[in-house]
Amino acid sequence: MSIPGQLNPSPRLLMGPGPCDVHPRVLSAMTTPLLGHLDPQFLAIMSETQELLRQVFQTTNPLTIPISGTGTAGMETCLVNLLEPGDRALICTAGYFGNRMVEIAQRAGAQVTVQQRPWGHVFELDELRTALASVRPKVLGIVTAETSTGAWQDVAQLGTLCHEFDTLLVTDCVTSLGCTPIAVDAWQIDAAFSCSQKGLACPPGLAPVTFSPRAVQVLKSRKTRVQSWYLDLSLIESYWGTDRAYHHTAPITMIYALREGLRLVLEEGLEARFARHRRNHQALKAGLEALGLQYLAAPGCQLPQLNAVRLPPGVDDLAGRKRLLNEFGIEVGGGLGEFKGQIWRIGLMGYNSRPNCVFQVLAALEQVLRGAGVTVAPGVGVAAAEQAYAS
Repeated sequence: MSIPGQLNPSPRLLMGPGPCDVHPRVLSAMTTPLLGHLDPQFLAIMSETQELLRQVFQTTNPLTIPISGTGTAGMETCLVNLLEPGDRALICTAGYFGNRMVEIAQRAGAQVTVQQRPWGHVFELDELRTALASVRPKVLGIVTAETSTGAWQDVAQLGTLCHEFDTLLVTDCVTSLGCTPIAVDAWQIDAAFSCSQKGLACPPGLAPVTFSPRAVQVLKSRKTRVQSWYLDLSLIESYWGTDRAYHHTAPITMIYALREGLRLVLEEGLEARFARHRRNHQALKAGLEALGLQYLAAPGCQLPQLNAVRLPPGVDDLAGRKRLLNEFGIEVGGGLGEFKGQIWRIGLMGYNSRPNCVFQVLAALEQVLRGAGVTVAPGVGVAAAEQAYAS
């Protein structure tokens, strides 16, 4: 049997729905020598990482930790810890990841009511008030940034509304944290989860979660044990809390990465970071529309960090993305679910929300579209982006 050669993949610019390119400082942090997962030095690093996470989530919640797993592990952590068999859950779904929340809640034994809107749409506060009054759920789950459609859901007032009905608000912040505002305390969010590989510009492998004191009290008042031993926060908290009791071997190098990624977010400043994502989005949007590409989500609810655009007639999804990858070294995402083969999803997340990334992808898309028979004036996308930056 031959031994494969040393890893040497072709360079890529990751402009899809995630992961994005990792910040060089994060890569450097990952070369730090390992410590034991109960070493006093590493325990101090854990505490530092928790405090940095609280600042980025904009919360003082003591139970704020990175789960060892991807973003879906964060989703499952929130739902299986708060839901017991027979509990009522109201899940809002207008895309692929809302549907995933439904499945997890059902597997936890909850009686799930689905509040549904067409993919690419968002929910209005009045319709959610009506649903809450009808269902009276223990938990309402909603996606703040639907990665499958590029739709941006406003949840700033939803926590207050949920608490009128004694309902816990659980928010999917996988594609929003570090890109668009998430104010856990001010918005009265009870549980939120995210990931490491998008707005935080780290590799995939960690799922930050935060639980409000109200959610912690629900966890402590459970009548049944959490169905997942590994994701049981009453056990994990003993490792991340003051006891430092062994639960699992933490991914030490990934904690190093997350700590550095969070430091970068806070050095830049949250408001400055959000403004950077908006500015680059506006330039990319101007360029995409100049190329004749239309957004899936309606104006006013389009994510800056995830731009989902419809393919022009005659453009083959797979062939176009293959050419982007093979000729230009650029990855963009295809559609999921009912939009498979119909849209491209272009990320501008974290480290990749930069003007040079905007110009690169627009110039490459122009070539791909022209090669597919779309009439595009030479340089029109890049010129539109330049004008957007200038104004």
